[in-house]
Amino acid sequence: MKTIGLLGGMSWESTQTYYRLINEGVKARLGGLHSAKMVLYSVDFAEIEALQHKGDWAETARILSRAARSLQDAGADFLVIGTNTMHKVAPEIEQAIRIPLLHIADATAQVLAQDNVTTVGLLGTRFTMEQDFYRQRLEDAGIHVITPDQAQRTVVHQVIYEELCRGEINPASREAYLGIVASLAERGAQAVILGCTEIGLLIEQADTTVPLYDTTEIHAAQAVEKALSGR
Repeated sequence: MKTIGLLGGMSWESTQTYYRLINEGVKARLGGLHSAKMVLYSVDFAEIEALQHKGDWAETARILSRAARSLQDAGADFLVIGTNTMHKVAPEIEQAIRIPLLHIADATAQVLAQDNVTTVGLLGTRFTMEQDFYRQRLEDAGIHVITPDQAQRTVVHQVIYEELCRGEINPASREAYLGIVASLAERGAQAVILGCTEIGLLIEQADTTVPLYDTTEIHAAQAVEKALSGR
């Protein structure tokens, strides 16, 4: 079994979901008392969030690259960044380490392609929805991406930072998100990506008939596959 390096803490609520899903996945595959070989570096999200909203991506890249090197030095065979948004600095992190990085957008694109989804709605932070670093990976894989309108993007972003990252689950926010999911489907989305690792804390497939792709679940599953494969 390979050792997974999990770069987490962004937020810790979603990191604990990664830890649980990865261990459940290894147990399901191997049985008995098996669990994942994993090293975790959990950053202080307050520092990262402040830099995000200042637009200081260079400093976030430096912080996360140092953390990634720590995981490599601790024996990780490959790296998983437990957040969608900070894949914005994935190229800088990859340059700082010698081990492979399992990119969350590539993992998601692979599953969408397997399911023949060619047009997808994208929910996430404002950075993920509005910048190219994430959606371009999907479009390069042949998947057309639809994002919410500006007012809806504001709601999605605020709920993530002001509620979900603080561990708050608000029924009114759930209804707002489901309305946005429905509007994306009306605009032609065959499915909707939950492109922030906290969104799965708020809505799930049982809440809507629109197919949802939870990136945390997808990323964790592919980490298990890589850890247990010979490649």
